[in-house]
Parts: sequence; C-alpha cells; structure tokens
Amino acid sequence: MNKKIAIIGGGNLGMAIAEGLIQSGFVMPKHILVTRRNIAHLHELERKGVLVSDKNEEAVHYADLVILAVKPFQVNDVLTAIKKDFKEDKHVLVSVVTGISIEQISGVLGKKIPIVRAMPNTAIAIQESMTCLSAKNTTEEQLQYVQDIFNQLGKAVKIDEKLMDAATVLGACGTAFAMRYIRANIQGGIEIGFDAATASLIAAQTVKGAAELLLKKDSHPEQEIDKVTTPKGCTIAGLNEMEHRGFSSSLIKGLVASYDKIAKE
Repeated sequence: MNKKIAIIGGGNLGMAIAEGLIQSGFVMPKHILVTRRNIAHLHELERKGVLVSDKNEEAVHYADLVILAVKPFQVNDVLTAIKKDFKEDKHVLVSVVTGISIEQISGVLGKKIPIVRAMPNTAIAIQESMTCLSAKNTTEEQLQYVQDIFNQLGKAVKIDEKLMDAATVLGACGTAFAMRYIRANIQGGIEIGFDAATASLIAAQTVKGAAELLLKKDSHPEQEIDKVTTPKGCTIAGLNEMEHRGFSSSLIKGLVASYDKIAKE
C-alpha cells in the first residue's frame, strides 16, 4: 500500500515516528509530510527528503493517513482548525496524544472519520517501542496498516480502548520501572566490585537479553528462571532474598498505584 502520511506536530515524538519510518524503509521520505510552527527544527528531516510545512491544512490535503502528535492541550484547537479538511472516504486519523480518547477526537471532528488511538513509549526513538492500538470506524485493512506502521517502530498490539490507561502504566510507566531496576543492578554491581561503566553495560545488556528470550522464544519468565536456578545455587539465594524483601509485591503495588493515579484524574 503506497499511502501518503502526514504527521501534525514535529516535536520529539513526531520526528521519531518520521525517522523510524524512513530508516525502516516502510515509506519513502517524499511520501511523508511533517508540520511544525517553526519548520527550521525540521531541517534534518527535510534534508532526507521529507516534506515540511507550517500549515496543518496542507498536511490533511496531502495525506491519506494523518498522525496527530501534538500536546494534549493543543488537540481541540488544532482539530477544530482542520476538521473541514478531513474527508470520511479518504482519511484515517491516528492519534498518539496521551490521555485523549477516541470519543473526544470524534466529537471535535464531527465526522465519521476512521480513528486509531496509539500509545507508544519513549523507545520509539530507537524503533523499539511497545505501542498499543485501539480504533473506531476503521476497516480491518486500515487498522492493519496502522499496526504495520508501528511494527516498524518496535512492536504493536491491538487492545480495547478501556485498557489504554492500563497500557500506559505497563508500557510507558513501565519504562521508568525497568530503568529503576537497571539502576539498582548497577549500584549492586559497583558494590561487588565493578566500575560504573562496566556495571552499566552488564546490567543493560543482561536485561535486554532476558527480554529478547521471552519475545523470541515466546516463553514464560519462570521457564527462563528455572534454567539458571540450580539447587543450593547463588541465583535462588538472591531471588529468595529479594522476595523476602518484597520485590515482586513492590512492583505490583507500584503498577497499581500508577493506575489508580490515572484513574482518579
């Protein structure tokens, strides 16, 4: 499918999406248009062949698929200004705006436009995002195309929109939780003898390898744990001490606390 893609909002996320699509070869640079008030910030993308503009209406006229990547407080004003340019039989709108529901977007547009809500995380900058998708008024082909886009930027999964808050906690807040675990590993590594740089490398690569085992082998964490826990060994001693200190329960309580915070707002 040779679709033209517009990204409204050439900030960090919008630029990361454009860069990822170019690097993956999923779409030619000349079939991407990115908007931003100050297009000087888009010079590097323009140099690679991407079209740039400071007019959002140009983006809608140009594209088949429009990715909305503005700040949450900008959504109403941006969509109100361009809603007349959307055509029900042409456009698909993808929103990567945090906390804005499909119903809110649909209400502003006032048209039956196919809408996909996407929740990526910060690893999209290196094409390793976990992106959750939910949709309204899309065909199976349209939604699959959007999933294909985000699969170029990591991995994507379709979920019910009511799970978007939970996805934010697990997939976006989860990045911070994983970083805190890695930081603790580094601190422990220094305490048992490594310099900071070496401890950081070992900790980060070990976590990356552990995650890849689950993704590539489709195995359960306990299966992989069993492979490195020998009777009376050092691994089981460490695991048991962590559990005695509340390791798993603390992680679970942290996830639930983050979810409760979102749910109350």
